[in-house]
Amino acid sequence: MPSFSYHAPCCPLILEFNQQQQLQAIHWQTTMTETLPKLTGFWARQLDAYFSGKLQAFNYPPSSAGTVFQQRVWQVIASIPYGQVVTYGDIARILGSAARAVGQACGKNPLPIIIPCHRVVSASGLGGFSLSNNSFELNIKRWLLTHEGATW
Repeated sequence: MPSFSYHAPCCPLILEFNQQQQLQAIHWQTTMTETLPKLTGFWARQLDAYFSGKLQAFNYPPSSAGTVFQQRVWQVIASIPYGQVVTYGDIARILGSAARAVGQACGKNPLPIIIPCHRVVSASGLGGFSLSNNSFELNIKRWLLTHEGATW
Protein backbone atom coordinates (compact mmCIF):
# COMPACT_ATOMS: atom_id res chain seq x y z
CA MET A 1 0.00 0.00 0.00
CA PRO A 2 1.41 3.42 -0.84
CA SER A 3 1.93 5.57 2.27
CA PHE A 4 2.47 9.29 2.69
CA SER A 5 3.33 11.57 5.59
CA TYR A 6 1.36 14.63 6.66
CA HIS A 7 2.43 17.03 9.38
CA ALA A 8 -0.77 17.82 11.29
CA PRO A 9 -0.69 20.39 14.11
CA CYS A 10 -1.61 17.69 16.64
CA CYS A 11 1.01 15.17 15.49
CA PRO A 12 2.54 13.69 12.34
CA LEU A 13 0.30 11.33 10.40
CA ILE A 14 0.85 8.49 7.97
CA LEU A 15 -1.89 7.98 5.40
CA GLU A 16 -2.16 4.66 3.56
CA PHE A 17 -3.85 4.24 0.19
CA ASN A 18 -4.83 1.15 -1.78
CA GLN A 19 -3.80 0.55 -5.39
CA GLN A 20 -6.91 2.46 -6.57
CA GLN A 21 -5.62 5.44 -4.57
CA GLN A 22 -8.49 5.29 -2.05
CA LEU A 23 -7.63 6.27 1.51
CA GLN A 24 -7.47 3.14 3.68
CA ALA A 25 -5.93 4.16 7.00
CA ILE A 26 -4.53 7.03 9.04
CA HIS A 27 -1.92 6.39 11.74
CA TRP A 28 -0.76 8.73 14.53
CA GLN A 29 3.02 9.16 14.81
CA THR A 30 5.18 10.56 17.57
CA THR A 31 7.80 11.81 15.11
CA MET A 32 7.76 12.80 11.45
CA THR A 33 8.71 10.01 9.06
CA GLU A 34 11.22 11.55 6.68
CA THR A 35 11.48 8.46 4.49
CA LEU A 36 7.90 8.70 3.21
CA PRO A 37 6.83 11.16 0.54
CA LYS A 38 4.81 14.11 1.78
CA LEU A 39 1.10 13.95 1.14
CA THR A 40 -0.07 16.22 -1.70
CA GLY A 41 -3.26 16.61 -3.68
CA PHE A 42 -6.86 16.12 -2.57
CA TRP A 43 -6.23 14.69 0.90
CA ALA A 44 -3.56 17.24 1.74
CA ARG A 45 -6.02 20.01 0.83
CA GLN A 46 -8.80 18.35 2.85
CA LEU A 47 -6.64 17.99 5.95
CA ASP A 48 -5.25 21.52 5.55
CA ALA A 49 -8.83 22.82 5.41
CA TYR A 50 -9.87 20.81 8.48
CA PHE A 51 -6.88 21.92 10.54
CA SER A 52 -7.36 25.56 9.49
CA GLY A 53 -11.01 25.39 10.63
CA LYS A 54 -12.49 25.75 7.14
CA LEU A 55 -13.72 22.15 6.76
CA GLN A 56 -16.05 20.67 9.34
CA ALA A 57 -17.10 17.40 7.69
CA PHE A 58 -15.36 14.98 5.38
CA ASN A 59 -17.54 13.46 2.69
CA TYR A 60 -15.94 10.03 2.75
CA PRO A 61 -17.50 6.68 3.52
CA PRO A 62 -16.43 4.69 6.57
CA SER A 63 -14.07 1.83 5.87
CA SER A 64 -15.55 -1.41 4.63
CA ALA A 65 -12.67 -3.31 6.25
CA GLY A 66 -14.41 -3.77 9.60
CA THR A 67 -17.14 -6.06 10.81
CA VAL A 68 -20.77 -5.24 10.13
CA PHE A 69 -21.10 -3.92 13.69
CA GLN A 70 -17.95 -1.78 13.40
CA GLN A 71 -19.24 -0.32 10.14
CA ARG A 72 -22.57 0.55 11.81
CA VAL A 73 -20.72 2.30 14.66
CA TRP A 74 -18.50 4.18 12.20
CA GLN A 75 -21.55 5.36 10.25
CA VAL A 76 -23.08 6.79 13.43
CA ILE A 77 -19.77 8.44 14.31
CA ALA A 78 -19.54 9.98 10.83
CA SER A 79 -22.85 11.76 11.50
CA ILE A 80 -21.68 13.50 14.72
CA PRO A 81 -21.51 17.23 13.93
CA TYR A 82 -18.27 19.17 14.20
CA GLY A 83 -17.65 20.48 17.70
CA GLN A 84 -20.16 18.14 19.35
CA VAL A 85 -19.64 15.01 21.38
CA VAL A 86 -21.74 11.95 22.15
CA THR A 87 -21.05 9.15 24.60
CA TYR A 88 -20.28 5.53 23.89
CA GLY A 89 -23.58 4.82 25.66
CA ASP A 90 -25.49 7.17 23.33
CA ILE A 91 -24.26 5.23 20.31
CA ALA A 92 -24.91 1.92 22.07
CA ARG A 93 -28.55 2.93 22.64
CA ILE A 94 -28.94 3.86 18.96
CA LEU A 95 -27.53 0.50 17.87
CA GLY A 96 -29.04 -1.65 20.64
CA SER A 97 -25.59 -2.59 21.86
CA ALA A 98 -23.24 -2.07 24.81
CA ALA A 99 -21.03 0.95 25.42
CA ARG A 100 -17.92 -1.25 25.71
CA ALA A 101 -18.57 -2.77 22.26
CA VAL A 102 -18.97 0.72 20.81
CA GLY A 103 -15.69 1.78 22.42
CA GLN A 104 -13.91 -1.20 20.92
CA ALA A 105 -15.34 -0.41 17.47
CA CYS A 106 -14.23 3.22 17.86
CA GLY A 107 -10.72 2.00 18.62
CA LYS A 108 -10.67 -0.05 15.41
CA ASN A 109 -11.64 2.93 13.23
CA PRO A 110 -8.95 3.01 10.51
CA LEU A 111 -9.81 6.59 9.48
CA PRO A 112 -9.57 8.78 12.59
CA ILE A 113 -10.24 12.47 11.92
CA ILE A 114 -12.13 11.54 8.73
CA ILE A 115 -14.54 9.36 10.75
CA PRO A 116 -14.35 11.52 13.89
CA CYS A 117 -14.11 8.97 16.70
CA HIS A 118 -12.54 11.70 18.84
CA ARG A 119 -16.10 13.07 19.21
CA VAL A 120 -17.12 10.00 21.22
CA VAL A 121 -16.48 10.30 24.95
CA SER A 122 -17.18 8.40 28.14
CA ALA A 123 -20.20 9.27 30.27
CA SER A 124 -17.71 10.16 33.02
CA GLY A 125 -15.09 12.04 31.01
CA LEU A 126 -12.82 11.85 28.02
CA GLY A 127 -12.72 8.06 27.57
CA GLY A 128 -10.06 6.30 25.53
CA PHE A 129 -8.79 6.89 22.03
CA SER A 130 -7.47 4.61 19.29
CA LEU A 131 -7.80 1.60 21.63
CA SER A 132 -5.46 3.30 24.04
CA ASN A 133 -5.49 5.21 27.26
CA ASN A 134 -1.91 6.37 26.95
CA SER A 135 -1.13 10.05 27.17
CA PHE A 136 -0.01 10.40 23.53
CA GLU A 137 -3.35 9.32 22.03
CA LEU A 138 -5.42 11.03 24.72
CA ASN A 139 -3.55 14.29 24.10
CA ILE A 140 -4.44 14.00 20.39
CA LYS A 141 -8.10 13.48 21.30
CA ARG A 142 -8.01 16.52 23.61
CA TRP A 143 -6.29 18.57 20.90
CA LEU A 144 -8.90 17.62 18.26
CA LEU A 145 -11.83 18.36 20.57
CA THR A 146 -10.31 21.69 21.61
CA HIS A 147 -9.62 22.52 17.94
CA GLU A 148 -13.32 21.96 17.23
CA GLY A 149 -14.45 23.97 20.27
CA ALA A 150 -16.12 20.93 21.85
CA THR A 151 -16.75 20.63 25.55
CA TRP A 152 -16.94 17.33 27.37
